[in-house]
Amino acid sequence: MSAHAHFADRIVLRARALGHPLCAGVDPHLAQIPPLFRRGDMALAAPATAAAVRDFCLAFVTRAAPRAVCLKPQSAFFEQLGPAGVAVLADVLIAARDADCPVILDAKRGDIGSTAEAYAQAYLDRDASMPADALTVNPYLGLDSLTPFAERARNAGRGLFVLVKTSNAGSGDFQDQPIDSAPLFEFVARALAPLAKELQGPTTNWSSLGVVVGATYPEQAEQVRQRLPHSLFLIPGYGAQGGAAADSVRSFVPGPAGLEGGIVNSSRGVLFPPAASSAQHAADWERAIDEALDRACQELGEAVGG
Repeated sequence: MSAHAHFADRIVLRARALGHPLCAGVDPHLAQIPPLFRRGDMALAAPATAAAVRDFCLAFVTRAAPRAVCLKPQSAFFEQLGPAGVAVLADVLIAARDADCPVILDAKRGDIGSTAEAYAQAYLDRDASMPADALTVNPYLGLDSLTPFAERARNAGRGLFVLVKTSNAGSGDFQDQPIDSAPLFEFVARALAPLAKELQGPTTNWSSLGVVVGATYPEQAEQVRQRLPHSLFLIPGYGAQGGAAADSVRSFVPGPAGLEGGIVNSSRGVLFPPAASSAQHAADWERAIDEALDRACQELGEAVGG
């Protein structure tokens, strides 16, 4: 499908074709980059570090793009390297697009007025300087802070994933607090429903306004699903964070090719499997990455019945 086609339609049709909902995270933790790719002392400001991260990430994109439904680079791991790291992130976005694999940029942006407009232009416009197919956003400045992002999602065929119930242990400090006898995360989900309906796709009926709901909270995910029946869920927490495949897809619903309704992210599990971290040769590293990706695809495929 065209890169400007409706985002949710692209994701759902790709997941149906692949038979699983794997989203492969691209989180280049410097301490975990295998010796095969490391250069120098891997100091943040060293030019060789950004070059090492570039080689590592692009090698991973080559392995993951044909297998995963989408890729999810975490912006912070690139930003910490300064301007050279941002340039590496741009290269990752381009490589994924060249491989016809959708990209969700995990940047958790959120602001008001002209600042929100600038963020939206940077990532979601048709002629964006750092073009991503979707962006994670924070809703806690209010619904008006989401408007610039939603407008560009609609006009350019992009998507949003709004933080609702995150996978971290401290998420309940605020997200579980009661508002009118319901937890805050459910209140947020309810408030997003009208906008989610506006962004439903013409082919699959799924919305390009998705939400982030952690695999570590499957019961809460089911509550959010009741409020947002057509929103794609981005599910972090699977694998290394302790979320099981079956729990990760509990909020999914029956579709033509099995359960559907979201994507399940794995970062460390597919990016840093032990066999890849100890590989001495490129072929050994590639084999270990392929095996980790295929294992996640199979496990999630079985969970959705694909």
